[in-house]
Amino acid sequence: MLRLAGRSVHRLIKRGFARQLKARFAKPLGASELFDDRALRVILAGTSSPLPDATRAKSCVAVIAGGRTYIVDTGPESWKTLGLLNFPGARIAAILLTHFHSDHIGDLGEFRMQTWVGGRRQPLAVFGPDGVKQVVDGFNQAYALDDVYRTTHHGADIMPPAAAPLVARPFALPGRSSPPGTLVKVLEHEGLTISAFEVDHSPAAPAVGYRFDYRGRSVVISGDTKKVPAVAVAAKGADVLVHDAMSQSLRQIMVDAMRDAGIARVAKLFEDIGDYHASATEAAESANEAGARLLVYTHFVPVLARPQLTRVYFEGVDAIRPKSGSRAAWVVGFDGLRIDLPLNSMDIVQSDMLAAMGVR
Repeated sequence: MLRLAGRSVHRLIKRGFARQLKARFAKPLGASELFDDRALRVILAGTSSPLPDATRAKSCVAVIAGGRTYIVDTGPESWKTLGLLNFPGARIAAILLTHFHSDHIGDLGEFRMQTWVGGRRQPLAVFGPDGVKQVVDGFNQAYALDDVYRTTHHGADIMPPAAAPLVARPFALPGRSSPPGTLVKVLEHEGLTISAFEVDHSPAAPAVGYRFDYRGRSVVISGDTKKVPAVAVAAKGADVLVHDAMSQSLRQIMVDAMRDAGIARVAKLFEDIGDYHASATEAAESANEAGARLLVYTHFVPVLARPQLTRVYFEGVDAIRPKSGSRAAWVVGFDGLRIDLPLNSMDIVQSDMLAAMGVR
């Protein structure tokens, strides 16, 4: 009887699993309104800094326009976020790197492989400033054996070897004589213009941010930077500014605690990083100077491990960017945050994709 009961339970589990999969596959994300041409859309796929965070992947933003997706940075674990959403890899048209710190490029190999598995039929373009070719060549070399295994196993019709590689698309930045925030056109496609602008994340240089303009709506991603005039200039009139931010007061508490504990080496590292990230209030000032309608914070140092830390982290921001009626002037970004900017509208619509998928 116990054995029969066990088999019955197993059958019920299998049937439930089959129903769950059937329902999931019946409404593929790739066929949803996410990819229509009625809005410019943003999905945060990674919002943490290099510090370990149980709820956040490293830096990654997906921007969707006209059915095509453009990925800004590929931080470690960021593909996992998109994978949990069943994101269709074949919809990714290009990757744009802001700079070459590890927390912004670590998942480049996963994007290479997963978009190929997902149906990509041509090499994947990776745009970036000087240095991008070295990064791309390294990932191509590292994944070359994996390419062979998968083509051999699944066949060249399914996994065409010519489609596997990344291809570097370097672009030049304006000279030092150009005004801060000068935009360099990187890519154009059916009403979408992607431009780059130089920021200051020295000694990580060159470092850039990106601006996306699509049929009257716009999104700017700062990349990692200290406060510089270039961000406000490049983000002029943008609907959304996605900006990194650090809490200098909480960072200093970490430095002091490490020194007191005799962890001098790590304390030195945390002391150093204070000079090349904007604070939350500085990012708010840049958003105001730009006239950006919504400021979205990302890349948190230290980790927002406890809800009460948020109050300290963003102390002073409300005074700079007060809420206007029912409209939020700023939000704390999180993995899975989706922002829709409908065309022919001033609306900014926010939702939680991971919660909608039942993952959170």
